[in-house]
Amino acid sequence: MRAVVTGGAGFVGSRVCEVLINSGAEVVCLDNLLTGATANLGGLLGHPAFRFEHCDVADGFGSRAVAAALRPGVDLVLHLASPASPVDYLEHPIETLDAGSRGTRAALELAERHDARLVLASTSEVYGDPQVHPQTEDYWGNVSSVGPRSVYDESKRFGEALTAGYRRAHGTDTGIVRIFNTYGPRMRERDGRVVPTFVRQALAGEPLTIAGDGSQTRSLCYVDDLVDGLLAFARSGHPGPMNLGNPHELTVRRIAEDVIRATGSRSRTEHVERPVDDPGMRCPDITLARTELGWAPRVAWADGLARTVSWFRSRSRGAA
Repeated sequence: MRAVVTGGAGFVGSRVCEVLINSGAEVVCLDNLLTGATANLGGLLGHPAFRFEHCDVADGFGSRAVAAALRPGVDLVLHLASPASPVDYLEHPIETLDAGSRGTRAALELAERHDARLVLASTSEVYGDPQVHPQTEDYWGNVSSVGPRSVYDESKRFGEALTAGYRRAHGTDTGIVRIFNTYGPRMRERDGRVVPTFVRQALAGEPLTIAGDGSQTRSLCYVDDLVDGLLAFARSGHPGPMNLGNPHELTVRRIAEDVIRATGSRSRTEHVERPVDDPGMRCPDITLARTELGWAPRVAWADGLARTVSWFRSRSRGAA
């Protein structure tokens, strides 16, 4: 199999590239490195079945180097390219919208040209601040189209609509997954998401900053489980949309307490203003994934957190 992974140098994308290479696939990784990093690709850069090209998917795949990389053919396109954390998409709103619109169209056209399957990595953020709990795939969401988070929410909602449109109009083999909160090694310390923020603060002995009263919930899926589900979905031929995430729901306050215990930190917690449109609940119904893929997350929160803390510790020792 020959796969193209857009956003392949990112937190999730780089792990996807590794698993594909280890399964015997050839991989072309495309990333503009806005939020990704070649350091995430590790030993892959020297692997004969792996090729990295610096590329902004919103500009298409017309450059000579990228065209040459794609010329042998493509069987699978995994479109993961997009800033995905609040810090990133609020700093890069237009780039985020472009990745979901122009980037998704370029990825779809590539899949159509090569008669390949395309998988769109969408997000639980399409549900907005949900009024249905847990969230099922047939829920249409509660999203502000003009709020600060809309640059991410609506880019993904448009990407879903475009993907479904190509399937209906052109018969393109497409699938949509909605990824819920994912954590693990290779997250950036200051990307603004709850786990890396709390771990960084705890290891530094700083107060853990809890937004609001901390009663809002998140459902955290370890990255290895998420990637297993994503690739199982790619193999399945299912059109989606399909939720992928861990239905074990935690309050933000509980996450902070668990991080303090896991790090052995003496940090305390402090409460800060809650961001605009911050969702109050987040929990996937994964019945469809269980039924169609036989998939469910296996890594317990305590184990995944321990692995994540260990990775952040090793990075801080290396920087010292």
